[in-house]
This record gives sequence, C-alpha cells and structure tokens, in this order.
Amino acid sequence: MASHFRSYIWDPVLIVCQIVLMQCIYYSFLGLWLAGVDSLVQSGRSLDQIFSYEVLGFATMQGRLSMMAFILNSLTCALGLWFFIRRGKQCLDFTVTVHFFHMIGCWIYNAHLPAALSWWLVNVACMALMAVIGEYLCMRTELRAIPVNTGPKSNL
Repeated sequence: MASHFRSYIWDPVLIVCQIVLMQCIYYSFLGLWLAGVDSLVQSGRSLDQIFSYEVLGFATMQGRLSMMAFILNSLTCALGLWFFIRRGKQCLDFTVTVHFFHMIGCWIYNAHLPAALSWWLVNVACMALMAVIGEYLCMRTELRAIPVNTGPKSNL
C-alpha cells in the first residue's frame, strides 16, 4: 500500500488560480511601493513606472527609487509565496512565471522587448531574491517538527 504523505495531485485549476493570485500580489504591492516612492520625490504616477524599461536606470533619482521599489516588491512577493504557495519546490516556478508575464506585459506596453541593461539586471535580481527568500520561508515551514504526542495519554 502506497503512502500518500506529501503526495501531489496535479490540479490545473489550483495552479491557474495561484498564478493569478501571485500576479495580483505582484502588481498591487508594486503599485503600493511605487506610490510610496512617488510620495518621497513628489512625482506623478504613471504606468510607465511599472511597464516602461526606460524608467529603471541608475542615472536619475527617480530611476534608483523605482529600482528600490521593485526590490522591496520582490520581498513582499516572497511573503506571498510563503502564505499562498507554501511549497519550497514550487517557489522558483511561480517566481519565473510572475516575471515572465511581467516581461510579456512590458513587451506589449513598449511594442518591443526591453532593451535597457538596467531593466534586465533589476528583474534578474528581483527573481533571485523572490525565489530564494520564498523558498527559505517555505522550507522553514515545511521542516518544522511535527508534534506526535499532543493528545492525552490513556492507560491500556
């Protein structure tokens, strides 16, 4: 008789729902972080901050603060992986999926693939942070000791 401990049943509806949830977390928290950055420098809010690769740059203060918002967003998305995905083995998959869809969105918004090296560096760094921290948090939860003797003892 096979054990069903940690068995994984392929559920495409659950996977699609988790992908949609992670995309919502990614863009909602990125919007919040960018709103916080915009309040620091009193600049206008725009979709360019999310989708335009030209905004992310080392030359301007706005570009550096936008990079900081993307990096902080990867930390909050790692918490999203921990709360909603809960499997260390799937953190890299969901991280790459979120960033792949973001790249597709940037491609559609700009009508061509992002060409700035700073955009690629920021997104690769954010992918690494999100995957590693999310996996670390999930693995800590998965490796917690399972209490065996929690019920009352009876004398037989």
